[in-house]
Amino acid sequence: MTTLRPFTCDDLFRFNRVNLDPLTETYGLPFYMQYLARWPEYFQVAESPSGEIMGYIMGKAEGRVAQEEWHGHVTALTVAPEYRRLGLAAQMMSSLEQISENKNCYFVDLFVRVSNMVAVDMYKKLGYSIYRTVLEYYSGDPDEDAYDMRKALSADVKKKSIIPLPHPVRPEDIE
Repeated sequence: MTTLRPFTCDDLFRFNRVNLDPLTETYGLPFYMQYLARWPEYFQVAESPSGEIMGYIMGKAEGRVAQEEWHGHVTALTVAPEYRRLGLAAQMMSSLEQISENKNCYFVDLFVRVSNMVAVDMYKKLGYSIYRTVLEYYSGDPDEDAYDMRKALSADVKKKSIIPLPHPVRPEDIE
């Protein structure tokens, strides 16, 4: 049985194999430590019965309540190739969404490569929609656009947070 549990400092030495996927954004240790210190409830790991890390999710709560921009954000979600298509990503997303509901967030958002149709389709099945396109969001040769995908939560009664923007934006235009 898979266990979804809080990410710990020790996991930083055990999760590299999961990060080898070329579509997974990787960061330096200080970045992971910052998330672990500031938003520990949003940083979770899926672990196999043998103790192997199957995947993880890392996120945060951010934005302004007054302008209905308070939201949960998925910074990273990845599942090791041998554990894909088992519902682990959906389970971790559901957990992050519940944490965001408990914090009275208006929506959950995430960024995904436009070319990553497997992930885009999965997020759509989980109730996310494309809010906007962010031009050249991902660095590379060439740079790649991202979709900003969102799912409204119960605080957004009128679902204003998911009304799509009619035009793309640049990374520097994102708050």
